[in-house]
Amino acid sequence: MVMQRHHLTRAGIVFALYLHHLVSTIEVPLDLPQPPTITKQSVKDYIVDPRDNIFIECEAKGNPVPTFSWTRNGKFFNVAKDPKVSMRRRSGTLVIDFHSGGRPEDYEGEYQCFARNDYGTALSSKIHLQVSKSPLWPKEKVDVIEVDEGAPLSLQCNPPPGLPSPVIFWMSSSMEPIHQDKRVSQGQNGDLYFSNVMLQDAQTDYSCNARFHFTHTIQQKNPYTLKVKTKKPHNETSLRNHTAMYSARGITETTPSFMYPYGTSSSQMVLRGVDLLLECIASGVPAPDIMWYKKGGELPAGKTKLENFNKALRISNVSEEDSGEYFCLASNKMGSIRHTISVRVKAAPYWLDEPQNLILAPGEDGRLVCRANGNPKPAIQWLVNGEPIEASAPNPSREVAGDTIVFRDTQIGSSAVYQCNASNEHGYLLANAFVSVLDVPPRILAPRNQLIKVIQNNRTRLDCPFFGSPIPTLRWFKNGQGNTLDGGNYKAHENGSLEMNMARKEDQGIYTCVATNILGKAEAQVRLEVKDPTRIVRGPEDQVVKRGSMPRLHCRVKHDPTLKLTVTWLKDDAPLYIGNRMKKEDDGLTIYGVAEKDQGDYTCVASTELDKDSAKAFLTVLGKAVLLICLVTRPTERPDQPRDLELTDLAERSVRLTWIPGDDNNSPITDYIVQFEEDRFQPGTWHNHSRYPGSVNSAILSLSPYVNYQFRVIAVNDVGSSLPSVPSERYQTNGARPEINPTGVQGAGTQKNNMEITWTPLNATQAYGPNLRYIVRWRRRDPRGSWYNETVKAPRHVVWNTPIYVPYEIKVQAENDFGRAPEPDTFIGYSGEDYPKAAPTDVRIRVLNSTAIALTWTRVHLDTIQGQLKEYRAYFWRDSSLLKNLWVSKKRQYVSFPGDRNRGIVSRLFPYSNYKLEMVVTNGRGDGPRSEVKEFPTPEGVPSSPRYLRIRQPNLESINLEWDHPEHPNGVLTGYNLRYQASTTTCLSSPVNGSKTGRTLVENFSPNQTRFTLQRTDPISRYRFFLRARTQVGEGETLVEESPALLNEGSQCFPLPAATGLPPTTIGLTSTTATPTTTTTTTDTTTDTTTTTTTTTTTTAATTVASTTTATERAPAATTKQELATNGSSIWDIRAMANSNWANITWSHNYSAGTDFVVKYITS
Repeated sequence: MVMQRHHLTRAGIVFALYLHHLVSTIEVPLDLPQPPTITKQSVKDYIVDPRDNIFIECEAKGNPVPTFSWTRNGKFFNVAKDPKVSMRRRSGTLVIDFHSGGRPEDYEGEYQCFARNDYGTALSSKIHLQVSKSPLWPKEKVDVIEVDEGAPLSLQCNPPPGLPSPVIFWMSSSMEPIHQDKRVSQGQNGDLYFSNVMLQDAQTDYSCNARFHFTHTIQQKNPYTLKVKTKKPHNETSLRNHTAMYSARGITETTPSFMYPYGTSSSQMVLRGVDLLLECIASGVPAPDIMWYKKGGELPAGKTKLENFNKALRISNVSEEDSGEYFCLASNKMGSIRHTISVRVKAAPYWLDEPQNLILAPGEDGRLVCRANGNPKPAIQWLVNGEPIEASAPNPSREVAGDTIVFRDTQIGSSAVYQCNASNEHGYLLANAFVSVLDVPPRILAPRNQLIKVIQNNRTRLDCPFFGSPIPTLRWFKNGQGNTLDGGNYKAHENGSLEMNMARKEDQGIYTCVATNILGKAEAQVRLEVKDPTRIVRGPEDQVVKRGSMPRLHCRVKHDPTLKLTVTWLKDDAPLYIGNRMKKEDDGLTIYGVAEKDQGDYTCVASTELDKDSAKAFLTVLGKAVLLICLVTRPTERPDQPRDLELTDLAERSVRLTWIPGDDNNSPITDYIVQFEEDRFQPGTWHNHSRYPGSVNSAILSLSPYVNYQFRVIAVNDVGSSLPSVPSERYQTNGARPEINPTGVQGAGTQKNNMEITWTPLNATQAYGPNLRYIVRWRRRDPRGSWYNETVKAPRHVVWNTPIYVPYEIKVQAENDFGRAPEPDTFIGYSGEDYPKAAPTDVRIRVLNSTAIALTWTRVHLDTIQGQLKEYRAYFWRDSSLLKNLWVSKKRQYVSFPGDRNRGIVSRLFPYSNYKLEMVVTNGRGDGPRSEVKEFPTPEGVPSSPRYLRIRQPNLESINLEWDHPEHPNGVLTGYNLRYQASTTTCLSSPVNGSKTGRTLVENFSPNQTRFTLQRTDPISRYRFFLRARTQVGEGETLVEESPALLNEGSQCFPLPAATGLPPTTIGLTSTTATPTTTTTTTDTTTDTTTTTTTTTTTTAATTVASTTTATERAPAATTKQELATNGSSIWDIRAMANSNWANITWSHNYSAGTDFVVKYITS
């Protein structure tokens, strides 16, 4: 059996735990007195649309509720004096309303928000408000540009300066995009560059277009027109050929020359964290190719991207390590040139240690730390309640020492908000941190009587968040016993969590956490239940089955009986639709009449609320055998193996290897591959050492220290590779200290209280000596912090007891018995994330239409994310339909809203239904707690199409219609609307010349009527029906059907209807006096896999009706061919009736007696 299996608990492979830093990240309950904290503000550089009202956001929390004020350009901004400006209630957000007129430009400037209460003042960042601008293109006259064929050319754009800058693109005046390639392309400045001009460049004109983001407008510059002067006339063929035809056109081929930038060198400054874009555009004939290099090293790995046909190099998220000299090499067959760009990376301030809120009890000591880095190094300025700390009242319990404020023997009443401003010439950072002195007895912040369920043998935790001042001590007890739980399988953390390394059945019970300080104690209980894991004991197996068979895929599951089990199936990793051909059972899936489309990966997923297990297998379906005839040419042979390997010129770090080539077997040897094997790290494993041209048989090989080498050689030709040669003798090099350190150093949390440091270990040729090991160093991202270190041999190390999601500096250095490698680079890693602690609040729902709603919510505070915010999620489910007795699926679904946002739209809802909705915030760990469940109804909508429309034709006089109700009524049905039209076309969906379409007729029916009989006007016409259900909102989706073919209609449109029974197998002639004549011919065929033409000839007189009837197994899918004479005679009223055994064909004519009629038909 080949089966892939995956088991996963809802909490992940491992359960993340964290160690809370109680001083720097503690959250004060909002019912306690506390200074303001800014919770929401507009971005620093704020560009607004001049057509909209302006909203400058500023929100804060605190107790008492803060009051707000603003400054503009450093001066007090009196909101009450300007009737256009107002402030939202219980918020500091400014609203500038232009509905009654006004100029948005009058309100440009620098705004700052102040949030105040009795305990301090918090500040927003300075918000630079600018109004978007989309100026017109200046008027200019553009002359015709004359240029020699093969010469370089640049067309200048010079767009009007917009805010933000417009997007530039080139088109012709007829709005056709300009084709761009390595010869013709647009530069980053918007100009259009031609490396060399060709004659066909004059076939269009060139206009520069600027698209402005906010106004969604495009402005077009007057077009350029080119006149290309050529030395020789050109035909159309020469216009399509390029470099191979330059000489034939009389164009001189030239070496490359830079069009941008100019000269041989330039410099560029870029800020840390943004994208760096380097550009080189060169002229030349043929058009040059561009290559990029960095002096002294490789291009930054994993962050570089070539753009604009290799003319631009983008380096994303630039760091200080990306400084240096880069050069572009432009080359064609005439030569090459290069341009060097010196890159200097500067940095706006960024946090090393952002100040955090400080909670102290009376008499306690503490400190605020504000550390930032940048280039140049930022200056640190402290403020208190928005004023420079130097200008504030003296405070004997406070001491400022550079980037640190130390507090000693604090007392109630000394609460305040401190601001740290870190700034340099490239920008600034502003952080608020309050100091609150409180005297509070313990309180438990978690809900009472929690129930925790966990899968057996998994790591888990019991949470007991608490608060108090002084900080309480917390102890855990089980089932009322007096012993404190700490040690063995239990580990109590300072944040109140109790960790269990492995949950066992005997760990079930009631746990009590007790928080105590000098002012009292508080306690809470948590009940733990340990469940059996979900396991697939027999999963699906890989199968190869024939088409039409009935394969069965097994999925037998064992699970905890107290948990609800759900078994679902996936096909090719997408949900499997269980149709009529499939039967899902408790222990498997059966497919009836399997077809080729059923081939693929099938995955059984067994899940409960706590965990899931999956098993996968591949189903192969064999169809009809197909005979493939291939012409195979016998290939030339691979070369014989090299022989007689010899080592000479033995040195400390090199050796010469010589060999005798084998026979090339009539295909020249193109390459030799030299491989080596060493017997310490991976004995018996051969590695590629180097590759050499097929013309050599000796090479000097570079060697690494402390490797016991032996070599072998493989010859390569166009057919393939030879067998390896017999290995050489061994050669041992002496040891040395490592010269490089491990690469791929990363630090990431696997649990919420750890950080796993991993790296790519050195291989055998990098170890350089015995006893290879790694010195791992780490510290919090703080230049003054202490380094910790550990020496390990495995390529990983786990650091425990880390705070939640904080940055660390990491170094990994290689060491062997000969010494250490050079000082390693420093890498940044992060400790583990924990689940978010808070849920979105104030969730509001506004119904947009019958299938969509708009959501708004109050975002959670960033301090509660406990990791990197990924998205907000809205979970919703259809609770019931507003129609009685209509069953609905209550399957939960969710919509993601990435990033830090507070609004979104949920669509694809069912109309006329009751829905429930709740929201969470998600980080890299998972979902946070759920918000309060909101209920809402959706209004009535239009229905889906009826489930089916069946058309029956019992005779040539009538058509019976029958339909079913819509699968989704989406409201109260008020009736049905049927539109239909007749046509004499042989194929309704593909009208031909001469067809006639009748007028559209309309019938309306009550909601309970599902049948209708249509009386035909003639037996020839085909009908197309359009059926829609309707509610009081309107008509729904249309179901379109066409009546089946009856008379003389090609099989390419519709299949002929099947008929039962056979006509008489006789041939008879009957005389009649009727004129014109009607001739009837019934033909039969035997079906073949190839197309066959059968001719039946009937001779009749002008007053004769001929009838011919034969019978075989199947009738043709007939198409009628009419051959008419030009003597005024004609054939008309041709009709065909057919079933699976025969076809009856009749026609009328006015030909003379004795005329032969030939009926031709095709069997396909």
